[in-house]
Order: sequence, then C-alpha cells, then structure tokens
Amino acid sequence: MTSPTTIELQGSPFAIGVAHGQALCSRIRSFLNDDLCRLNRIMFQSASLDDLRDTIHRHGEIIAQDTPALFEEVRGLAHGAGIDLEQALLLQLRREVVGYSQFAIAGDCTSFCRLSGVDGPVLAQSIDLNGDLDDQMTVAKIEHAATGRRSLVVTFTGLLGYLGLNGRGLAVGINLVLGGAWRPGVPPYLAVRHLLDRCDDVASCLRALAQLRIASSRALMICDSDGAVMVELLEGKIAVIRDRPLIHTNHFLDPDFARADAINPFSRNSSLKRFTACRDRLEEMTDRNGPEDIMQIFCRAPIRVPDNGDCRRERTIGAVVMMPRDGVLHLRCGDPAQAATQSFALNR
Repeated sequence: MTSPTTIELQGSPFAIGVAHGQALCSRIRSFLNDDLCRLNRIMFQSASLDDLRDTIHRHGEIIAQDTPALFEEVRGLAHGAGIDLEQALLLQLRREVVGYSQFAIAGDCTSFCRLSGVDGPVLAQSIDLNGDLDDQMTVAKIEHAATGRRSLVVTFTGLLGYLGLNGRGLAVGINLVLGGAWRPGVPPYLAVRHLLDRCDDVASCLRALAQLRIASSRALMICDSDGAVMVELLEGKIAVIRDRPLIHTNHFLDPDFARADAINPFSRNSSLKRFTACRDRLEEMTDRNGPEDIMQIFCRAPIRVPDNGDCRRERTIGAVVMMPRDGVLHLRCGDPAQAATQSFALNR
C-alpha cells in the first residue's frame, strides 16, 4: 500500500517553509533531479531550469506581491532544503509550466459536495494527475504562530498547497478546466492554500479570490458549515455557481465561460460521463452513508481512471473525503480501488 509522507509544521511563514524543507530535504532534491521533477517525462519538449528561469521569475514576482506570506514560505522551503529559490518556485509551478493543450485526456479530478449527512457537510474528490505522482503525495498539518490558524493539506513533494481543510470548518477542492490565456500569476494550488490560511467561510473565500491574479484556469469546490459553491476561474474572471447538484468534473459549467472552453471533444465526453456517473451514485446514497461508502464512488469507472502505463496520461492516484465540521480528512493514496483509507484529524 502506498502511504503519503506526513509532516507537521508550525511557526512563522518562513519557519514553516524551513521546517518543510528540512523534513523532506532528500525527497525534494531527488524529485528535482528526477527529469526536473518529472516535467521532462510529460512535456513533449524537454526543458532545463535555465529554459524556465524567466517564466519562474515572472510568476514569482506576482506570488510575492499577492501572497507575501506564501512567498516567505517558499523562501523558507528553499533555505531548509538547500536548494535555489527558483527550484522552490518551480515546485509550485509544475502545472503552469506544462500549460495545456487540446490533446485528449482520459480523465481528471471529479469533485462533489454533499451538505446533508450525520457528519455534516462533506467535500470529496478524486485526484487525477499525470507523472505517476502517487509516490510524492504528502499530508501536511500546519499551524501559524501569529494567528493560531490550523489546516490539513494534501499535496505533493515541495508543493505548499493543493487541497484541504482548516480549523474554521472550511474545505477547498480543485478541478482542472481549460481555457483562456495562462499568464504569470499565483498558481491555483497556492491560491487554495491562501484560502485555507486566511478564510473562515465561502464568502471570505470569494473576497480573497477577487484580490488575486490567478495564473491559470481552474474550478474550486468550496464548502463551509452552512453551504458550498463551485467557483470557476478564467483569465482573471470569476464565476460562482450555486446550482445543485454540487458536482464538478473538467468542463466549464458557467454558460459564459463554457463558450471559452478549450477541452477537446474526447475529453469533454469523458468529463460528461464522470459528471453523470457521480450524480447517479450520489442519488443512490442516503444521509447515513459514511466516508467509506463515499469512497466507493471513486472506485469504479468512469470516475476511476486506471493506469495505462503512459505517465503522460492522467490516472486516478488518490481520493479524499473531507469532513470540515470535524476537521477530519480521509485519504486513499494510490488507486482508490486498491488502497486502504487513512484518516487525519486536526485535533490529533
């Protein structure tokens, strides 16, 4: 069974970064040396750090301006791991460096939120990525000294944010959508971490997102103790979707954004199939179904995307079920049909 690496971090932003870098120093260096954090396994044209330096710097300037605390944490990560700042920034920017194309993808993340249930609201999603990253999965428990804010973040080697929940009853998930011009800015994975560090509810998340220059298109699922929304991000614009069911795959749902959707027909068909399958499976569930029942949604096709041996193709490398009211996150690391569930709690 594949297990995530677990780390506990606390202190100032710089101190959190230093502790992160020190704890995973050898793993971070190994990942950077593995075909440039595996970028050269999945890009059709290989690149060196020198080739990417200008792109990294332009993103880094905006990260420093819009999310200064996270930039300090990146600086700390570089210091703790003994790597260059450009390398630490590259770990935050892998998806933006790859960019997007209209090549067919077998799948990507499927997320949903269920507001009723004995355990309160639930935000759950599959984690579908290329690059065979299940061996790089990390669970970080983070506490900020100045504010006392705490969060649980599921992420990957050297990456400060991906998805998670915080101690204020907020959970945030993420899906890939393709559209618009990707540009220098705050990568959406860091934007998720920014929300978990600073926000208490859906409303404060929407205000915070409006202040960020987001680098690339994405969809976020945001859930608090009272409700949930889907937020689509496209070229500096934000669409908030409150319709039911609260399900998102990889095509735009907002009608205006849908006109700019760059997903190719094959991938759109996959996205629609996964959306319909998720909706049908949720309709079969009752309020009594717990985390293990919910995990089963991610264990069957078409939502589960198996490994076909090509690391360029997305496959399902994990699944999460988050209970933000209780600060509990359930994770299957690896193929969810074969992995066991591991549980993490902010209060333990």
